[in-house]
Amino acid sequence: MIEQDFLLYVKDLTKVFIIGGRFLGVKLVAVNKESFSLPLNKPEIFTIAGETGSGKTTLARMILGLIEPTSGEIYYKGEKITDLNYKKNRLKFMREVQPIFQNPFEAFNPLKRVDSYLFNTAINFGFAQNRQEAMEVIDRSLQAVGLSLKEIEKRYPHELSGGQLQRVSIARALITTPSLLVADEPVSMVDASLRMSIVNLFKDLKEKYGVSVLYITHDLTTAYYISDRIAIMYRGNIVEMGPVEKVMLKPLHPYTKLLIESVPEPDIDKRWQGEIKLSAQEVKEFSKLGCKFSDRCEDAKDICFKEEPKKIFVDDRWIMCHRYIS
Repeated sequence: MIEQDFLLYVKDLTKVFIIGGRFLGVKLVAVNKESFSLPLNKPEIFTIAGETGSGKTTLARMILGLIEPTSGEIYYKGEKITDLNYKKNRLKFMREVQPIFQNPFEAFNPLKRVDSYLFNTAINFGFAQNRQEAMEVIDRSLQAVGLSLKEIEKRYPHELSGGQLQRVSIARALITTPSLLVADEPVSMVDASLRMSIVNLFKDLKEKYGVSVLYITHDLTTAYYISDRIAIMYRGNIVEMGPVEKVMLKPLHPYTKLLIESVPEPDIDKRWQGEIKLSAQEVKEFSKLGCKFSDRCEDAKDICFKEEPKKIFVDDRWIMCHRYIS
């Protein structure tokens, strides 16, 4: 089975939401038959990037088991996640695949001490038998993210900065020695001055500890800096996917080009002058026939409005565009 050769293997994953009621509502295809994989024995940072509403967070939540897919399959180390036995394999999956959420202040109860989360994780997952052992495990994880148990012990979330709290979130995830971190917009709620320290931390975790990272973001600057490969999502589809240098420096899909051109430059004489045209009816755009980007594409042909393009492999990356289909 091909899925056994990958750390994570996602095949034809689809999620459909009903907007406005079960019987009279409109179907919104948040993720549309998407597939990708992460290598088993070669840690990498794989980024899923796109604007708000592109489906990237829905994709991450399905992988974490927080929402059920409408169809499709997800495999972790060759085992189908939806078939995992909860008491045995499901707990193993929860240990080895850890989430990092967007807002660290929402991940911690303001009335609970931060270190209590770390002690519970160490003991409940069997990485420590008592408090003394847990302290050693916790301090080791905190050291990996540039903190120590002494710094955060007996402190509440409001007593830590956003950057410190996000590092604690990552340290909590590291306690279980994971193979994969699923990081959903992990720096968007952190001060700009601290973002690169968190991003560098993910790179260090890959290089020093062999942890792969599924990095979800709308920030192309950090995506380019951190990623080995990148997938660009638009209205539920991955429209371009490949090595980050190829996709970011020589984009082929018009949406990828638009995203990159929209990144502000520090030189005022070179700033983006164009206008990004957003659909007034988001649900309609998700369900429209043909290429979902056709209304915003300057090079759209008649076929773009009638038929959804298939993915084709061009110049070391997958791209979903009629222009490259002969």
